[in-house]
Amino acid sequence: MTTMQEVAKLAGVSKATVSRVLSGKGYVGKAARERVFKAIEESGYRPNLLARQLATQQSQTIGLVMTNTLYNGSYFSELLAQAAHMAEDHGRQLLLADGKHSAAQEREAIEFLLDLRCDALVIYPRFLSADELDEIVMSHRQPIMVLNRRLRKNVSHCIFADHRAASQAAVEQLIRRGHRDIAFITGAQGSPTAIERLSGYKDALAKQAIALNDALIVEGKWTPESGAEAVTQLLDNGASFSALVASNDNMATGAIKRLHDAGFALPEQVSVIGFDDIPVAPFTVPSLSSVKVPVSDMVKDTINKLLFMLDGGAFNASSAFTGELILRESVANGPFYTK
Repeated sequence: MTTMQEVAKLAGVSKATVSRVLSGKGYVGKAARERVFKAIEESGYRPNLLARQLATQQSQTIGLVMTNTLYNGSYFSELLAQAAHMAEDHGRQLLLADGKHSAAQEREAIEFLLDLRCDALVIYPRFLSADELDEIVMSHRQPIMVLNRRLRKNVSHCIFADHRAASQAAVEQLIRRGHRDIAFITGAQGSPTAIERLSGYKDALAKQAIALNDALIVEGKWTPESGAEAVTQLLDNGASFSALVASNDNMATGAIKRLHDAGFALPEQVSVIGFDDIPVAPFTVPSLSSVKVPVSDMVKDTINKLLFMLDGGAFNASSAFTGELILRESVANGPFYTK
């Protein structure tokens, strides 16, 4: 294995000069710097990561904690892709740690990345509470941003979308279009996003003085299969509805398939709205209306804040991101529509 001393000898400079080139600290003339880079390339020298971290006090890495139950689906593919591109654009490596299946395991994943000396962390929590996340933010020196969760004490350390308001707006659109019996497929039990979207559904009904019918609410698990199963449960229970809102597009596509198989004309008999505006939404039959959550913008804001903090800046509180309802062919006027 090539050593720094051998690189220095090949470049005709001192070991200290090679160290300054690698750390970026201290002046090195252009000619000497170019000889060092050439020697590194020719010798295949790889700087010791730990030694470089100790010298620069930075690892040039950003950690991301996310539980594996969230990996599937285009929403999280977009999140990971945007985070990786942002890290790469700023010369940093993105390290992913699995939060697995509990708050304790999420905390272990956070500590794992901190032990690796990541310069900053992004946490996309599934199990940790807002109070626990506040405690984590306050007890570590590395900048930490929490994505998709509203914190109580450290509001400048979180980026989130107002899922509740977005869900309310989507249901209100259906009500304006003459729908009163609106079924709702929730996300997985215990999911903060699922809870907020269900709350928005209830808010919309209450605002329009429409009585809540628990028989029209069915739990899903974010998958197309669970969306189809939810429709089967509604139909088996004799539920009558002219519109259906699913807490994500995967469940909405499963619901559309099951409704079609059951002989329903869409959207003439049942209108459908999903969430996340996945890439296939415009290509389903009928094309799927969906609430678009600006996940790429949320990730950009998150990592920009972390980089700003690493450069000595201070966090500023952010307002909530809002969803946008994109209406397509899957929504039609309901039985109570009046001009």
